[in-house]
Amino acid sequence: MQRKWWALVAVALATFMSYLDNNVVNVALPTIQRDLGLTISGLEWIVSAYILVFAGLLLVGGRLADVFGARTVFFAGLGVFTVASVAAGLAGGQETLIAARALQGVGAALLTPTALALLSAIFPDPRERATAVGVWSAVGALALAVGPLTGGLLSENTHWGWIFLINLPIGAVTAVLGFLTIRVPRKERRPGGLDLPGLTFSAIALSALTYALIEGESRGWGSAPILGAFGVAAAAAAAFAITELRTAQPMIDLSLFRERVFSGGLLSQGLWSFGVFGIYFFTAIYLQNALGFTPMEAGAAFVPMALFMAVIAATSPRIAARFGTAPTVATGLGLMAVSFAGLSGGSESSGYLDLLPWFMLYGAGAGLLVPLTNVILGVMPATRVGVASGVLNVSREVFGLLGITILGAVMSNRQSALTGPPMHTFLEAYQFTLLIAAAIVLVGVPVSLYALRARRAEPAPVETRVAEPVG
Repeated sequence: MQRKWWALVAVALATFMSYLDNNVVNVALPTIQRDLGLTISGLEWIVSAYILVFAGLLLVGGRLADVFGARTVFFAGLGVFTVASVAAGLAGGQETLIAARALQGVGAALLTPTALALLSAIFPDPRERATAVGVWSAVGALALAVGPLTGGLLSENTHWGWIFLINLPIGAVTAVLGFLTIRVPRKERRPGGLDLPGLTFSAIALSALTYALIEGESRGWGSAPILGAFGVAAAAAAAFAITELRTAQPMIDLSLFRERVFSGGLLSQGLWSFGVFGIYFFTAIYLQNALGFTPMEAGAAFVPMALFMAVIAATSPRIAARFGTAPTVATGLGLMAVSFAGLSGGSESSGYLDLLPWFMLYGAGAGLLVPLTNVILGVMPATRVGVASGVLNVSREVFGLLGITILGAVMSNRQSALTGPPMHTFLEAYQFTLLIAAAIVLVGVPVSLYALRARRAEPAPVETRVAEPVG
């Protein structure tokens, strides 16, 4: 196998590791709470500290990759993430564990944007790059489903610390493989300045917004801390926009958002993320509360769907090349909406085999959205691929949190308005929420058909923007 494909393995391993830690901890939380004697607030911050730092620094990580080189920042992120994972696994108290989780978020914010930037550099040929992005996306999809299962297996059969310590051997293998195989173009390593005001304002805006979305339900959406956080996010976002318009070397050329492919692609990607977070979060609750699944069984229930999603994700670039990006992405979002509607028919007496066809349909739909990544990156110059990857991942994270927040509020309000046994009201609220989710995701069908039209394959200009790799 050629060296560049081994480089893809290294990048995919790093992505798998960081995506896995995005949700592996959830199943193990009760065990961690008992072992460390955590408060409820401490328990919440074990999850939130990672997400907050990760989302807040994604654009920073992307811009650092553009300035100092994707390869350099990739290994820096890999080192930070691996060391932080060991610290989390060995933590003996609440403060140490939360700090380690926050440091993991720093590492993940450096790793995630650099993954796509490296793939753009390693695979200058558009066809090969499309295949590489498909494989990378498939690995990410698999990690989302394997996370809860891994967390359940390790926390039930070993010490909970192993859900973090497992990253040490994975990180070591990734580092060795990456050092031997990853090569990047020299002339992409220092294309411009850091734009420190832009980095600062973007980090503040994203961190404040993420905090408000995470804490809004528990603290109250009208409470002073949440309103203050939204205010800080809005002010920092405005300052960021003004800074980017005035600086000679902005992080992001804001005129790109007037480009229908870029802005429409980001919105379509965001709606995908809205659906992904929704189905994992609320259907996992349904499987356990209504059907009596254990946490590990609930995690395992998503694995066939994730495997099918991975297969479709790996082949979807070829599907888009044959039928066009716009119809492919629109079909994917449409299938996701139909699967939501189908799952809304689930009841307390449903069996797993009743739900499996809808899971698989969802997997097919989600896998078809992979060509979006190539389209969004295709409108960015090579010197901005890192920050473009950051923008793409910000869209995923923010819309994912919105999915949990909005659908959670809908489900809670619906359940409060109903009368009857708790299980009856829960099921009705769950079914209603899935229909709302289906309607929201369905909006992405006309959006993608309009924004991505006339794109039958990866844009040819990308091939001239990306330099040939050295070595």
